[in-house]
Amino acid sequence: MLIDTHTHLYYDSMKDRIEDVILQAKDNGVLQMICIGTDLKSSEECIKIAENFENIYATVGIHPHDSNDVPLNYLHELFQLAKSSKKVVAIGEIGIDHFRNLSPQKIQNKVMIEQMELAYDLSLPIVFHNRDADSEIYEILKNNSFHRALAHCFSSNLSFAKKLCDLGILISFSGNITFKNASNHDALMALTLNQFVLETDCPFLAPHPFRGEKNEPKYLKIIAQKAAELHGVSLDEIEIHTTRNAKTFFNLS
Repeated sequence: MLIDTHTHLYYDSMKDRIEDVILQAKDNGVLQMICIGTDLKSSEECIKIAENFENIYATVGIHPHDSNDVPLNYLHELFQLAKSSKKVVAIGEIGIDHFRNLSPQKIQNKVMIEQMELAYDLSLPIVFHNRDADSEIYEILKNNSFHRALAHCFSSNLSFAKKLCDLGILISFSGNITFKNASNHDALMALTLNQFVLETDCPFLAPHPFRGEKNEPKYLKIIAQKAAELHGVSLDEIEIHTTRNAKTFFNLS
């Protein structure tokens, strides 16, 4: 059994055929999925999907790309969404993105910290995005309280992975570990089996040999196979440990 810890199932490429997406995922051993919100609208969509399917859970949050456009009452709206369903298991996708910088850096920092505070008050974990912002992310995480934190789509180096793990942060690896130019192999190989989980980030980042196509949860098995190869363990061991880690982190039944 595998758990896809980061999906965006509300995109039309999957939402319009969601039953088929779930069935194909199941056929490839992916039995549970976390649908990740990136703004108020998508967070609400995540909850609707999770309420309709027993094996899907939801998060609510504001992505750094969208942080400049949040309404004044966005924290209240997120609070209401988080409290509206028992299927909401985290606040996210929050974070910092200095690669595209679609929102001003100060706004990104402010909105991330505010959402961390909300998650802490709700006793929920956080799922965070980090692109070209290792130092800034680390300072925010080090200086603000959180119950549990997950580094989504980890693509940094071993040194930064160790710094996050020292803060008790769980690492998530996606399809980019299958790319020829992957920069995160050393980190994956060095972590213990208790320190990471797996994700597709679908419909983005399809693994090799499907790179460039629409990604889906069914491809998580390919990512798990690559993780097993890099770690020098069996696929069964990867499945057992990453599933246990995900269930513990998100408090899944």
